[in-house]
Amino acid sequence: MATYLDFESKIEKIQEEIVSAHAISDFEAMNRYQHELDKEVQKTFGALSDFQKLRLARHPDRPYALDYIRLLMTDAYEIHGDRAFRDDPAILCYIGWIDGQKTMLIGEQKGRGVKNKIKRNFGMPNPEGYRKALRAVRMAEKFDIPVLMLIDTPGAYPGLGAEERGQSEAIAKNLFEFASVKVPMVSIVIGEGGSGGALAIGVADKLAMMRYSVFAVISPEGCSAILWNDPTKVEAATKALKITPDDLFSHKLIDDVLDEPLIGAHRDKETSATVIKSYFLNSVKALRALSVDEMLDQRYKRLTSVGAYSE
Repeated sequence: MATYLDFESKIEKIQEEIVSAHAISDFEAMNRYQHELDKEVQKTFGALSDFQKLRLARHPDRPYALDYIRLLMTDAYEIHGDRAFRDDPAILCYIGWIDGQKTMLIGEQKGRGVKNKIKRNFGMPNPEGYRKALRAVRMAEKFDIPVLMLIDTPGAYPGLGAEERGQSEAIAKNLFEFASVKVPMVSIVIGEGGSGGALAIGVADKLAMMRYSVFAVISPEGCSAILWNDPTKVEAATKALKITPDDLFSHKLIDDVLDEPLIGAHRDKETSATVIKSYFLNSVKALRALSVDEMLDQRYKRLTSVGAYSE
C-alpha cells in the first residue's frame, strides 16, 4: 500500500477517487480525476520547501539501491566480504551488465521492514562495508570495468565496535584510493547522503543527485541539537544547511541534478531507473573518450576545486 506524506493528502484523495472510478468502469470520471491529479501534482511538487524535499529523500517507499540493481542489471552477481572481518549487508557490491556495459555497482541499502532494517543496520555501514567497496573497486580496476555507486545513508555507523575497527580510517582510505582508480567512476545520491558515510563512496569522476535527494555534513536533527538544543528547529536547520541538489549544484559541489519524475521516484521507479541508466552510460562514454591520464587529471581538478580556504 502506498504511503503518503502530509503535504500529499490532496493527491491521496484524488488517487482514491481514481481507484473508485476504475472499479465501476467510469472512464469519464477517471479522466476528470486524472486531470485534477496532474494539476495537484504540479501545484504540490512545484513549490516544495527544503524540509519537504528532505522528507521525500527519506520516504519509506523511495527506491533503494537493491531496487535499482534489480531494475538496471542483468546477470548480476553479488560480491561479499572485505576479506578481513565480515560481510556488511549495509553496502551492496554487484557485478553485472547495464545495457551491454559490464558494470561494478556499489550501493548503500537501508532495508524495508523491521527485520531487513536491522539486517542492513538502517543503511549505516561499518568499516568492513567500506573495505568491501574498496575491494570491489580494485577488482573493477583490474578488469577495466566502470563503477557506478549509489549513495543512500544517514551516515556511517557510529557504534563502539565500528570505531574500534577503524571507521574513520576505512572512510579516509576510500577517499584516497578512489581518487586514483583508473576506470570511470560515477556516483549518484539516490536518497540521503549523510556525511562521511556518503563521501566514502562519493569520490568519482561524476557526482550527481536525484531531484529529491539530500547531501549534508550532518543531519538537520543533529544540527538543530548542536546549535540550538531544540528539536523544533529541524526545519530551520534544513534550510540553513543548503542540502538540496539545487543548492549544491549552484555551489559547484555536484556535477548534475537528475530529473526524476516530478511526483517522486517512489511513484515511478522504472522511469527513475532509466534516468540513472542514461546518466551512467553517457558519463562512461564521455570518460572513455579520454585517456586514463586525462581522466585522472580531470578527476583531480574536480576534487581539488571543491571549497575554498585562506591562509
